[in-house]
Amino acid sequence: MAAQETAEPAVAGRAGAQVTRKPPARARQRGDRTPWLYLAPALVVLGGLLVYPIYQLGLISLFRYTQAQVSGGEPTTFRGLGNYAELFGDPEFWQVLLATVVFAAACVVSTLAVGCALAVLLTRVRALPRLALMLAALGAWATPAITGSTVWLFLFDPDFGPVNRVLGLGDHSWTYGRYSAFFLVLLEVVWCSFPFVMVTVYAGIRAVPEEVLEAAALDGASQWRIWRSVLAPMLRPILVVVTIQSVIWDFKVFTQIYVMTNGGGIAGQNLVLNVYAYQKAFASSEYSLGSAIGVVMLLILLVITLVYLRLLRRRGEEL
Repeated sequence: MAAQETAEPAVAGRAGAQVTRKPPARARQRGDRTPWLYLAPALVVLGGLLVYPIYQLGLISLFRYTQAQVSGGEPTTFRGLGNYAELFGDPEFWQVLLATVVFAAACVVSTLAVGCALAVLLTRVRALPRLALMLAALGAWATPAITGSTVWLFLFDPDFGPVNRVLGLGDHSWTYGRYSAFFLVLLEVVWCSFPFVMVTVYAGIRAVPEEVLEAAALDGASQWRIWRSVLAPMLRPILVVVTIQSVIWDFKVFTQIYVMTNGGGIAGQNLVLNVYAYQKAFASSEYSLGSAIGVVMLLILLVITLVYLRLLRRRGEEL
């Protein structure tokens, strides 16, 4: 009887050991590979659509590649970093780069401000106004960039546009001045970009527990304080995504600038890097310089994204 009693704990101990036993190393390796197997088709497609064009872009930027080389009239000459040296030695490039950075930063800040404000507004209005606002925002989101740019040009047209009539500006031309043209393009960029931010942030707000917001309101926090101290920290992953996406979109704006300023404005006063690369590559047939500008844009976006992610990660660890 005693032997049976002592045997039962031993059996139980062995059973417990079997329950807590770790899976074999081969099974763990198979489990680690499973996500990559699901991602493999998408990675193959992205590799074909992104990696090879980027490789060709970098390759062309290392050679002398003009219309003569395209037509086969002259052999391709390897220049190494000569195209980049020529590009960095051009004062116009630095002026366009500065204008691009300032314009993109203004677009990102404005888009995030409008999108987040409307996302909070969606949580405060009734179902019918919410539906109307969502449909209007999705309509702006679905409008092609060239169509939206044309509509905004009509709205601010000096002869027939309703904006000048309402504001009493007469025949004032918004695209004549450098800053007014940039401001007009900024409005169109924000108009077609804020729906993504609004819908994404609104979905994140709806996922926040109501008890948290009610507790902050009972403590006497204002709406701005609730957003800054409660919602923004909880929505940080979502805000990171929409910010990085907005930086990428606004830094490489092309259609709006090209259409609304007729290719970069008077004497190139409204050039941004994407339009500048287009002019170098196709208007001047300097395909190697256009490719070099594209590589510089890619590196700038990578650096901005990595620095932003690192700062957010460090701030999260401090909190």
